[in-house]
Formats: sequence, C-alpha cells, structure tokens
Amino acid sequence: MCNCDDHNPSRKDAAMSRRAALKGGIVAAAATAAGAQTASAQAASPYAPPSEPALPPSDMKLDLSRAALVVTDPQIDFLHPEGVTWGVIGASVTEHNTVENIETLFKAAKAANITVAVSPHYYYPTDHGWKFEGALEKLMHKIGMFDRKGPTNLDGFEGSGADFMPQYKPYIEDGKTIVTSPHKVYGNDTNDLSLQLRKQGVDQVILAGMSANLCTESHMRELLEDGFEVAVVRDATAAAMLPEGDGYLAALINFRYMANAVWSTEEAVQMISAAG
Repeated sequence: MCNCDDHNPSRKDAAMSRRAALKGGIVAAAATAAGAQTASAQAASPYAPPSEPALPPSDMKLDLSRAALVVTDPQIDFLHPEGVTWGVIGASVTEHNTVENIETLFKAAKAANITVAVSPHYYYPTDHGWKFEGALEKLMHKIGMFDRKGPTNLDGFEGSGADFMPQYKPYIEDGKTIVTSPHKVYGNDTNDLSLQLRKQGVDQVILAGMSANLCTESHMRELLEDGFEVAVVRDATAAAMLPEGDGYLAALINFRYMANAVWSTEEAVQMISAAG
C-alpha cells in the first residue's frame, strides 16, 4: 500500500516534526518528573540522594590488602569549637557528626590493620610571604589558620589550631600511621601522599577529613588522576556555609559525579568488616 507521506516531502517533514516534538515532550516530561522527585527528596534535606539517580551505581569492591584510609586535615582549627573556623564550619561538623565519624573510621581501619595516612595542612612563616593568593588562602593566612613557627620547630604546636584533634592522637601517633608532608593549598599534589601510598602497595583509598569542598575534594581529584580507586565517606567530612554558598553541598555533588563510591561511615565500616 502506498504511503502518501513518502511522496510528499512537506507532509513527511511535518510528520517528522510532530514525532520529534512528541519525543521532546516525553523527554521533557520525564525530566520534569525526575526533577520533582529530586526536589521532593531534598525538601527534607538538601543533602539527600536523588530518588532516581541518573548516574550508574558504584561497583567498588574493597580489598584490604591494597586499601588505605586517608584523612585530610584532622586538625583543631577545623574540628574543635576553639578552632579559628568554627564560626562558619561548626554547624556542618555538628550536623554530620563529623568528629565522631572520623574517629569511627580510624578505629575500623586500625582493627583491620590497613594502611592509614593523614595529610595535614601547615603554614610556616615563609608561606605568609606568598605574592598572590586565592580567596580562601587570603582568609586562612589572615586568621592564622594552621600556623606553625617553622618546618623543624614544634614550639607552641601542642594544642594549637595546627595540632591534631586530641581523640585522634592515639591512632595517629601509634608509630604506624603515615603522616605526610603538609599540603599547602588544597590538594596532595604538593606533598608525598601518593608516593607513600604506592610504597605500601595501595591503590584503593577510603577518603575522609576536612574540609569537604576544599582539601578533601582536591585530594579526591588528585588521587583519581593518579590512578587510585577512591571511596569518599560523605558524613566524615563537613564544610563552611557562607553567603557565597554551602561548601558541603558543592562537594557532595562532585563526590557523586567523580568518586568510585560515596559511602556513609556505617557503610564504610561494613565494607571494611566484610572485606576482612
């Protein structure tokens, strides 16, 4: 039977246009519905995962023989009410139970006898002579964040903002934990973390610490670029909330986009236990 549309270009084009419009309408409707579901889920919490994620689920399988826990900046200036950033970061730290969750990860990693590394942030007097800085660098230098008297001088370090949180010290100072050279801006491309992990035969990283959209995210990015498989522990980090934006939400979105896995502390502990 003859299909008249095949012999009438204008009618054929019109039919194609209708089909394209219909298809576009279906896609738009689906997108609207998905957006509504996400908005509904996030009405209770802006950090809630999407009800129908578009990205593929994680298939990361933890192998303790080649895994490490890496904690960025587990220091007083970020995590203690007397730290210099508490006014802008304290609410996030409290909401996510960050201090306790980091300690839970330390305990689980030590119990499983996996590699543990800490990547601290220190500023020495010479760092205050930098000729240019980003916005957060300017602020950190202005408020004396992570300040030490020098790379070989520990005068005044104990209990200072640059010091480790007291409850973490038994895990960090046990003679087994790797304490890397300091990173200077945000990422571990300026310290020896990747080298230290490679020397331990590590290529899987469970990543936690401070702060989410700065050092933690930068470490995630650099480790991924260096060929590590990275699972970020979403409630063992936190970030500042400023008029410029919610740092935790910004990081969480990028964790979902880029990390090999995004786990809660409970899930991370379960993964470590199951792999043992």
